[in-house]
Amino acid sequence: MPDDAPAATPLPLSRLVVLDLTLARAGPTCVRHLADWGANVIRIEPPSAGGEDVSGNRDGFDFQNLHRNKRTVTIDLKSPEGHAAFMRLAARADVIIENMRAAVKHRLKISYDDVRAINPRVVYGSISGFGQDGPYGKRAGVDQIAQGMGGLMSITGLPGQGPVRVGIPMDGLTAGNLLAFGVMTALFERETTGFGRWVSTSLLEAQVFMLDFQAARWLLAGEVAGQVGNDHPTGVFPTSDGHINIAASSARLWERFCEAIGQPCWKSRPEWNTQQGRSDDRRAIHAAISEITQTQPAEHWIDLFEEAGIPCGPINTIDRVFADPQVRHLKMALPIEHRRLGAQLLVASPINISGLPKDIRTPTPEVGADTDEVLRGVGYSDAEIGQMRVKGAIK
Repeated sequence: MPDDAPAATPLPLSRLVVLDLTLARAGPTCVRHLADWGANVIRIEPPSAGGEDVSGNRDGFDFQNLHRNKRTVTIDLKSPEGHAAFMRLAARADVIIENMRAAVKHRLKISYDDVRAINPRVVYGSISGFGQDGPYGKRAGVDQIAQGMGGLMSITGLPGQGPVRVGIPMDGLTAGNLLAFGVMTALFERETTGFGRWVSTSLLEAQVFMLDFQAARWLLAGEVAGQVGNDHPTGVFPTSDGHINIAASSARLWERFCEAIGQPCWKSRPEWNTQQGRSDDRRAIHAAISEITQTQPAEHWIDLFEEAGIPCGPINTIDRVFADPQVRHLKMALPIEHRRLGAQLLVASPINISGLPKDIRTPTPEVGADTDEVLRGVGYSDAEIGQMRVKGAIK
């Protein structure tokens, strides 16, 4: 998509102030959307921050990718001075995002009710493991636990393989994406009402939502899905240099496929004449197709099937993903220069908005890099900041 925006065009969220209290992945994933589209994000970290976070070493690839386009301050929310500083920031914030255990924010007196009392316009976003209340409300939750409890591991993998986790933190990413949408919905409503909302989701809710048709299959048809591996309804087939995915499940695509692969006689086989029949005899079909596809490289079959209008594609390793010409065209890896770590490539936002750039503007900041500047911005003098530092309320 061409970028025809003037250099000075403000990004859509540039008038929003966001306080980021998040850790791990789900919360930072939400905040990353807001930061990438211009929000003034202030990440609040404890004075002990700097070495390891739940998402790994601060200089590591994961942390650097999650926390770009932000400023950072260090505040001890457990100290009276630190709590007062947070509340002064919260009084001017548009959005606050947190993913602590449900009870922690109440114990620290930084919950939605605490902040709303001084800032009724605030949109307060929360992610927990299992919800803010209920039988599991007090539990801590991490991605794989939610994948298991939410049914995903029971339908992932090969038949009979046993439970398998998905290769990415599906529930943390999804919960973060959903919370970003919920926050923007509440901000849109605020344009009319003048008041904010508490928006919350959880890893478990995100996972149940993402079961999608498998959930509906149980709720509406009473069927419990199991593992089907790669046969759904596409298939994975060997080539002489790897594997490819082929999707030819409909009658129209099946006929095209038979012609393209040089087996028009398959169209007249009665047991393969219907989608249900092909599903029932899937093992034999896959064996017949594999015998042919393994004779040529993946590129040969992809070109052939694309010409015939049959969906197909390679199965790439991560390095090949970023070498793929379409991925490069989409600019899904964007450069940034870190003052200490040097040149970096980070994963781009997947959202494209006409006329607006989606460059990564600033790298992940050092610990407490903006503490003084941010506190001065809410009225603290240099002397007051110095006293807070002496007391350990900031770093």
